[in-house]
Amino acid sequence: MSFPSDTIAALATPVGTSAIAMVRASGAQVATLATEIFGATPLPRTVRHADYRDARGQLVDDVLFTYFAAPNSFTGEDTLEISCHGNPFIVQKILEDLLARGCRAAEAGEFSKRAFLNGRMDLSQAEAVMDLIHARSERALAAANLQLRGSLGRHMNSLISQLINILAEVEAYIDFPDEDLPTADRKAVLRDLDVLTTATSRLLATCHYGQLLREGIKTVILGEPNAGKSSLLNRLVGHERALVDPEPGTTRDYLEELILAGPHALRLIDTAGLNLSPSPLEKRGIEKSLEQAAEADLFLWVIDTTRPLPVLPPVVAARLSAANTIAVFNKCDLPAVSPDLLPYNFSSVKISALTGRGLEALQAEISRLADGFKVGVGDELIAINVRHAHALEQAKQSLEAAHQKLSLGITSELVASDLRVSLDALGQISGKIDNEKILDRLFSSFCIGK
Repeated sequence: MSFPSDTIAALATPVGTSAIAMVRASGAQVATLATEIFGATPLPRTVRHADYRDARGQLVDDVLFTYFAAPNSFTGEDTLEISCHGNPFIVQKILEDLLARGCRAAEAGEFSKRAFLNGRMDLSQAEAVMDLIHARSERALAAANLQLRGSLGRHMNSLISQLINILAEVEAYIDFPDEDLPTADRKAVLRDLDVLTTATSRLLATCHYGQLLREGIKTVILGEPNAGKSSLLNRLVGHERALVDPEPGTTRDYLEELILAGPHALRLIDTAGLNLSPSPLEKRGIEKSLEQAAEADLFLWVIDTTRPLPVLPPVVAARLSAANTIAVFNKCDLPAVSPDLLPYNFSSVKISALTGRGLEALQAEISRLADGFKVGVGDELIAINVRHAHALEQAKQSLEAAHQKLSLGITSELVASDLRVSLDALGQISGKIDNEKILDRLFSSFCIGK
């Protein structure tokens, strides 16, 4: 794995006009740059005020700058952070000057990549940097902060340590072809493999919750035409996102909005009414409603209390459960006809989408069900991503293959081979691998300046 030796520079704050912008440079040339630009290399971690003059002596801006000496910086290299006025023209002039002085424009994610290569963080922590930047809810922010502080890395180190111990036990007999694991040792290794496989599966199970945190919980509003689905969407969104009309069947296609419900982000989807006798156009809308329901994580079943209790289509009813559905009895400001009791074991909330009555109770119930999607891994909130899940699935399959071979009395060398495959897969998560293509692909998804 090659380690960079050049000095990179980039804007580390969003592009556009703002009060302040920050330009970051990192690499071996930084101390020399600071001396050239500001007259002397400043004390590390000390904010200084100065004029920024380009290589021709032209005044560019009045700035604050901070010098971080290696290895005590984000990247582990000498780093310079320059805070200037947030005029894009000023930023461009500073970057042009840094490039003219020998820096190279940073690639996407290159600062974080250097932090990883220099041992400032493992790969899962580097990914947490982007999760932190893009967190859309309190729960997503909490999970990203924990991962940035090494929560996933600690779990991976524990799994790797257990696996190394098992592998050492098995490999101890490879050099002795006339011997193999004694029965007692074989049983002990099988027990250890069971424990390790269970722990791997538990960590793997957090992938779906991680997806919900990063993308939002897909929440489908469903019910009969004119039950108040679009009115509920508008009330939860906070503005008139969907057209509302007394005529049934106004919504012919689904609408999607991202909202916050307590500490959770929801991808809230309003669907066409489930009409048992639809027109051809309504039928197409209902088909799209069923497609959304098939992929939903959470359901808000809106029931018009002024009408008899509706019957759900069987394909929809099969997707609903007490763990993922709230029965929302709407129009509670009007005389009721529908009974409060349902033929299903769903939690229920009475609301008026027109007046907003009961909305706080509904949001509290949404938060309660959303918290139920969390998969516990000890006391820490763990939410792995798709890359982690792929590696863990590989590791799990190899552990199961090793268990099977060991149970059948197959030679220790073949068992050890499966265990090594599992060890390599677990190492991919924390980054204990020598594969530059994997690293390039991962860090290319980062923003410039990170």
